[in-house]
Amino acid sequence: MKILLTSSLLFSCSLMFFGIASATSHSEISDAMNLTPNVEEGKKTYELCASCHADNGWGKEDGSFPAIAGQHRSVIIKQLVDIRARNRDNPTMFPFAGDDVIGGAQGLEDVAEYISQLPKNTLVGKGDGLQLAKGKKIFKQMCSACHGDKGQGNAMSFFPRIQGQHYAYTLRQLKWMRDGRRKNANPAMLAIIKNMDDETLGAVADYVSRIKVGIAGSGEKVAFEPLNRSF
Repeated sequence: MKILLTSSLLFSCSLMFFGIASATSHSEISDAMNLTPNVEEGKKTYELCASCHADNGWGKEDGSFPAIAGQHRSVIIKQLVDIRARNRDNPTMFPFAGDDVIGGAQGLEDVAEYISQLPKNTLVGKGDGLQLAKGKKIFKQMCSACHGDKGQGNAMSFFPRIQGQHYAYTLRQLKWMRDGRRKNANPAMLAIIKNMDDETLGAVADYVSRIKVGIAGSGEKVAFEPLNRSF
């Protein structure tokens, strides 16, 4: 039974990636992914992002802005392309994601690479901790096949790193996906969470917020020095 469940989830993951790729601009993503990044240029661009996501990319503990430091380059590019295409409804980001601000494929590659190398968030906003056992069980059964056993995600498959993400932000995104407010939600993801109530989603988000953020593992790049400015 466990083997069948795992196989089913892995199949769902493959469907998830297919849905992601088919819903966005293939060419813009692939063009950016195939370029050589200029991290210093990405750092300059990130100065605009830092006003919301903070100099270190850790966002805000209250979840008003997500932690993006250490996120996979592929995921950052994918989400920016989705926002540009209005496939992800994020009015706050619209003025900052355009090619007139970030630039074209090269600009996407540069800023995404810089963000991906920032040290991962260790100041994570958490929930009340009352449903952790429930959250852990659901995460292991329903989420880990795609997002990894430590929430590390999968860069090759465009599955985001959720380790180190703020509880309130994760919960909000889960609710928006379930309720149809986030248009680029993956069909396979929706199939998993569509019947989950707020309490269940909260349990998962709280568990995820407490996954220990590890140091760079095998194959991961060393963190780049973050900005250090005052506004």
